[in-house]
Amino acid sequence: MTFEQFIFYLLATIATIAGLMMISIKNPVKAALWLVLAFISTAGIWIMAQAEFLGLVLILVYVGAVMVLFLFVVMMLDINMAILKEGFTRYLPLGAMAAAAIFALMYMVIGPEHFGLEVTGSPVVHP
Repeated sequence: MTFEQFIFYLLATIATIAGLMMISIKNPVKAALWLVLAFISTAGIWIMAQAEFLGLVLILVYVGAVMVLFLFVVMMLDINMAILKEGFTRYLPLGAMAAAAIFALMYMVIGPEHFGLEVTGSPVVHP
């Protein structure tokens, strides 16, 4: 495993954990901060893919503007999100089934034969 692969898997793991924490935490301010972490790790993946503009736009637009606005609105409204998320566990099996169905459909349509270096080729490195 190369260093770039290690960093990619580390950033992907951080983004996945931050996304799961964002939807499972009860405090909306902390959820917004987990979303910021997910955006930053996703921007790191974009930068590793040599799409620096997209990575910087993700940080500047989403983290710099949208998340600050969201945090401001959440803190000003003082909504009790614990009451809104009470029925979350009731719909968890339905959500898991829907996620499994979407994943199965994506797997059937895309399939593993469309991915890998054998299909796409090696990236061209510009000097």
